[in-house]
Amino acid sequence: MESGRWAVLAGIGMVLVTGLWAPAQAQPVPYARPVVAPLPKPASIVLSPQQAQDLRQALDGAEVHGLSPADYRVVSRDDAALVAATLRYARAVRTGRLKASGFLKDWGLRPAAYDPAPELARAVADNSVKAWLDGLPPPYPGYEALQRGLKQYRKTQAEGGWRPLPAVDMAVGASGPLVAALRARLVLEDPRTPALAVVPPPPPGTVPVAGALPAGTALYDEALGEAVKRAQRRFGLQPTGGLNLATRTALNVPVERRVEQIQANMERWRWLPRTLPAHRIQVNIAAAVLAVFENDAPTLTMRAVTGRPGHETPMLQSSIHSIVLNPPWNVPSGIAAAELWPKGRAYLASAGFRIIPTEGGGSRLQQAPGPDSALGLIKFDFDNPYAVYLHDTPSKGRFASYSRLASHGCVRLEKPLALARHVMAGDAYWTPEQIDAVIAEGKTVRADLARPIDVFLLYWTGFMTPDGAMSFRADPYGWDSLLMQRIAAQGVAA
Repeated sequence: MESGRWAVLAGIGMVLVTGLWAPAQAQPVPYARPVVAPLPKPASIVLSPQQAQDLRQALDGAEVHGLSPADYRVVSRDDAALVAATLRYARAVRTGRLKASGFLKDWGLRPAAYDPAPELARAVADNSVKAWLDGLPPPYPGYEALQRGLKQYRKTQAEGGWRPLPAVDMAVGASGPLVAALRARLVLEDPRTPALAVVPPPPPGTVPVAGALPAGTALYDEALGEAVKRAQRRFGLQPTGGLNLATRTALNVPVERRVEQIQANMERWRWLPRTLPAHRIQVNIAAAVLAVFENDAPTLTMRAVTGRPGHETPMLQSSIHSIVLNPPWNVPSGIAAAELWPKGRAYLASAGFRIIPTEGGGSRLQQAPGPDSALGLIKFDFDNPYAVYLHDTPSKGRFASYSRLASHGCVRLEKPLALARHVMAGDAYWTPEQIDAVIAEGKTVRADLARPIDVFLLYWTGFMTPDGAMSFRADPYGWDSLLMQRIAAQGVAA
């Protein structure tokens, strides 16, 4: 388990890894007033010199949004060409570059349809082009933080990046040139990394001690160990303070890959609605954490267990409409065939499974409700085409792990009772005492929420903490790489 200091940081970190740790109700910069006259078609838009300059300046600075300025560069002085490039740019910044055909089935969070042409025409007519451009990006602090991170890592990339560390484990007490290499690597991402500790020269006239380290030898001291812990936390690893395989693997990810990872996360930010509900639940799938926001402020955070690779938790937006107390588990046929039927009927009976006949002479499995059920004592239902939900679990030990991608796709919760009390708050019947009483009775009961709450399952593998440090996860599903590959393969949209 974590130290007391890490436990405090973890509470903050669980909010950060959701990606939306600051108020989400920010609005785009207003850029227009109602107009009565018909707007010109894009091909016939005539720009003033200042408007053309504003558009060219935005296209030339496309890299601040993780885009390539070359994809939007206009050589000619023709207004029509500049307008066409601007429309491509506006779509890319507002709703992303991936065509609808490029989305995976599990990428259920899709951007709304967007046509920038009427907006640009109105902005030209109102002489508010710059304000319109400023209002295109996602209006969220998390996106702006990634912009700062992108600038930082591109600077490191331009300066040559970093060298991979050799395959040697180290801990506090080690010494030698590899310690100096470790410190040099850490400081590239963490300016708080302390100065290198070295063996001081002996006082004049001191008799050399046999076996003593030479003066100037680099030392792996406690201060360097703390810097390693900070790096481990940024990568979602157990903060031991020692350089092990997992830490070395994360540190050895090339800077080019980190740049790509930031770009992929910026792209997914563009898939979100322009305004998020002030009362919502968010799960960061990659980091396996959940946060509840009330009035746009985090009020409850907890660890979660999300889908392991091969059983990915999908990205989606929905609304929790009810909770089930003492839920039975209707086992999906795939899980039953692969993992349960082979264990035999004796095991199934001992684990509380019933064999239920189905039409056509088949059968399915259902596990009885109770504390040993795979769903635990509480399930949170929301409509989605993936048959996933949030639920309790009898396997509590996994929450102590820093690797929590282990489910079949649903989201297991560390504090399901606390979440149930939160979503039922204000309900005259479903008081905390009533919830406890029904659970204790063991009867399966569905409780509808008087106030459904929006839920977002998101995939954030890169985000910035308030101290300005970028945190990364290991892209467990490979969705960062796949997204960027698909964008590159489709080329620049005409």
